[in-house]
Amino acid sequence: MISSHLRPEAAFPSDHAAALVIGRVQLPGAGPTLVHVRPDGVHDLSRLAPTCSELLELPDPAAAVRSHGGARIGGAKEILANSSCDARVEDLPFFLAPCDLQAIKAAGVTFVASMLERVIEEQARGDASKAESVRQAVIAVIGENLGAVKPGSPEAARLKDILIAQNMWSQYLEVGIGPDAEVFTKSQPMSAVGTGAEVGIHPGSAWNNPEPEVVLAVNSRGEVKGAALGNDVNLRDFEGRSALLLGKAKDNNASCAIGPFIRLFDAHFGIDDVRGCELSMRVEGPDGFVMHGASALSKISRDPLDLVSQAIGANHQYPDGFMLFLGTMFAPTQDRHGPGQGFTHVVGDVVSVATPRLGTLANRVNTSDRVAPWSYGTRALMRDLARRGLLA
Repeated sequence: MISSHLRPEAAFPSDHAAALVIGRVQLPGAGPTLVHVRPDGVHDLSRLAPTCSELLELPDPAAAVRSHGGARIGGAKEILANSSCDARVEDLPFFLAPCDLQAIKAAGVTFVASMLERVIEEQARGDASKAESVRQAVIAVIGENLGAVKPGSPEAARLKDILIAQNMWSQYLEVGIGPDAEVFTKSQPMSAVGTGAEVGIHPGSAWNNPEPEVVLAVNSRGEVKGAALGNDVNLRDFEGRSALLLGKAKDNNASCAIGPFIRLFDAHFGIDDVRGCELSMRVEGPDGFVMHGASALSKISRDPLDLVSQAIGANHQYPDGFMLFLGTMFAPTQDRHGPGQGFTHVVGDVVSVATPRLGTLANRVNTSDRVAPWSYGTRALMRDLARRGLLA
């Protein structure tokens, strides 16, 4: 099933003739290589910039990529096909996550729908069987129309007072409508997996879900230079038991997927296009189960640039830049294993996240102790770049 999402017509932006996309390819004998991905071929950018992080530090990355004539590595169709976890030949090129040295950060509780589900997880103490009854009780008190409440506004402060009086205030509501956004470390630099790879869920989790998101590519100066798709794999039971388990719920082997490419900002695509993205998601199970979901960036509670400014500033710098997951409004409630049980993954699920201007990111689900272990980190990359003479 995953191979259908790894064809150029699915993976590439719909306006591929105008889109400027970069990625990283595992190149036999060389290691991870920064590339310009075009429908007519995949071209080496390593002489322009040895890493994605370095490329985004250029004054105008898009112009630099357009004018660079790197050597052709191979065809996009063939490299995409070889990126499948089902059919990968390790001695041939395949796509990796498009980022490298950047920190991987995520903004949470940025949509009303997902904010309500976080409150429900908390109230249910991570027990999926209690979710529906808790959902009805929570909505009866706080309603479903929090979308009109501007985070940090006087109206939000008044609502907080009312909810505290009714014993319904939550740490998730605090970051959802309070002045300070939730920004956390999703994963480690070099640990994200790319399209076609397996994503991991903790083997001890019984209630979990994908989270389709747009991911911003931000340089060390806080400038957004492009965007990609992401799957912020989430363990609802772990986080629901305690918010202090957020790190264990979010950061496991292969629990972060980014790709298929980074689309650089230029005259054809920018932050306003990101604000208008409509994400679709599909889960196809080995048991025949199919689930569709959607997430519209237009319904986000905090503007993407506000989230960037809350992540980087005078009190926090990122010398290698960072990738920022913007959050999702998708919170699956469709029953899979019985009435009231809601949705959870099974091993073998294929998850695809798509939006026309960024393409499709596709991954297959396994447990984090059975996916390929994370063994290639920053030291290994530096060794490979030095061996190739790409470090100044």
